[in-house]
Amino acid sequence: MSTVTVPELSAQTRLLVVAPHPDDETLATGVLIQQVMAAGGQVRIVLLTDGDANPWPQRWLERRWRIGAVDRQRWGRRRRIEVHRALDRLGVPSTRLLPLGWPDMGLLARLRDDTIITLDALTAAIDAFAPTLVALPALGDRHPDHGAAHVMCRLALARRVDSVAWLAYPVHGSHEDGLAMAVEEGSPAQRQRKLSALTEHATQMALSGRRMRGLAARPERYVPAEGPEVSGTGRLPWQPPTVLHPFLRLLVAGPAGVSDRPWRQWPMTRGADGSYRLDMSAVASSGPCFARLHLDWPSPWIFDHWGWCRL
Repeated sequence: MSTVTVPELSAQTRLLVVAPHPDDETLATGVLIQQVMAAGGQVRIVLLTDGDANPWPQRWLERRWRIGAVDRQRWGRRRRIEVHRALDRLGVPSTRLLPLGWPDMGLLARLRDDTIITLDALTAAIDAFAPTLVALPALGDRHPDHGAAHVMCRLALARRVDSVAWLAYPVHGSHEDGLAMAVEEGSPAQRQRKLSALTEHATQMALSGRRMRGLAARPERYVPAEGPEVSGTGRLPWQPPTVLHPFLRLLVAGPAGVSDRPWRQWPMTRGADGSYRLDMSAVASSGPCFARLHLDWPSPWIFDHWGWCRL
């Protein structure tokens, strides 16, 4: 794995962290946040959801099985309090948190069904802060909220006249292996403060404390590239079994909008090596464009099997 560096931090640095859920801001950027604050820069956290659709910790802590809408709202309020406390440990004032209250485990549906409203809101949040650096979820993160958040952010950033430096942070999985990475070790004091901030996310630590402490203890990693699955000519990174084709869907998201159609309805060819190539004339795009392969089946497994690629 090759290594690159995070852009130089100074009093002029304005770091915008886009976090799909409470705790992502600490797990992924707890050291980076402290370094920006120590340099005299400014930090803003855009929290996309309140993390209210995570029922197992709630069942455990509240000793209830049935989780209804009111229960989820209460849980979301509790998690929002936790993120305020975690940011306080990191030295970030509570006024620097911008919670959008979008549906947990629903960012993909929001991107698909309310594209313009979603991008308008995210663009407004970016423009209001005028960041010099954006930290956003990695495209290859297989949590559907994280992948969708990456696409949302990239499409919103593409609307801006002025370009903004950005780094993508991977949280779930080992998809970043082999990519150029910016690695932030942090000082011992910064690492300890990050772990202290993580304890404020008590709802998540209850069942996943060991895993989360392991994630927080490792150096922070940022992908300054497009992601692990990049294609410049419409070549798709997947070769799904033919038996699944009737059930597969391909979602394509770009500046022109989002289209989610059955796999067989997209114009594509198959090469001698078995790879599929999408006819890019079917994708009207003058900016970044992304595709996601998925099965049209309900599943208890929340993580993506195929995930996203950039076209």
